[in-house]
Amino acid sequence: MASKPNIDLTRFSYAIQQKMNVMNAVMLRDMRTRFFNHGLGFLIQSLWPLSHMIVLLTIYNLAGRSAPFGDSLNVFFATGLVPTLSFMYISRFMSLSIVLNKPMLSFPAVTVTDILFARALLEIIAGALTLLLIIVVLWCTGANPTPADPAQAVLCYLSTVLLAVGVGTLAGVLVMMFELFVTIYALLCILFYISSGTLFVANQLPSSLAVPLSYSPLIQSVEWMRTAYFENYSDSLVDREYLVIFGFSCLLLGLGLERLFRRRIMEG
Repeated sequence: MASKPNIDLTRFSYAIQQKMNVMNAVMLRDMRTRFFNHGLGFLIQSLWPLSHMIVLLTIYNLAGRSAPFGDSLNVFFATGLVPTLSFMYISRFMSLSIVLNKPMLSFPAVTVTDILFARALLEIIAGALTLLLIIVVLWCTGANPTPADPAQAVLCYLSTVLLAVGVGTLAGVLVMMFELFVTIYALLCILFYISSGTLFVANQLPSSLAVPLSYSPLIQSVEWMRTAYFENYSDSLVDREYLVIFGFSCLLLGLGLERLFRRRIMEG
């Protein structure tokens, strides 16, 4: 009788090890297909969102726009671009990974969640490298990228990652059920970007616009990040619990749908 817990623990350890091996295989395949079959490709991939931000910041500077808050236009727009692009890149490529890695589902050990979470981990690491590069670029341009409240800035970024993984999981499962959804979600990402608050100050809009927009978890992320950076930035629209709950809800809903329709998904 005393050996039963040890047997259960051994089985559990074996299951965890097997799951890690599967995810490692999926990650290696992703790196070979998306990251140019070379380790340096992973670093290059981190430059895409960075180049995206640099182009947008250059446009804003050439347009002669002034910073609504703070002393640096680059820092102000970066506080919106970082959470917005982090969400878009992680969630979109999670949904796209299902299409790209569909042949791997022919192996019994590989599940939809293995593919989704393997891609999520790659995107999170790439996003962290991108964030580090952005900080370096801002320092090099003479701007100070240090937030007024570093703890809140970190919590906001982690909550945004949770949101991205949650929405990406839900989107990925929907893509397995309806492959057309991968195109629909790519179009939705454009709408998410426009309405994220990156290009405007949401709390300065009329309440008839600001209140409906505040139900977007992405605009919550942008507003939260800006309150962490600028002491005089209003937090009237910020609801931190809403952002976290929304992210967890999407994650649980995605996992629930995958479990409920697993046989149909695998047969399809």
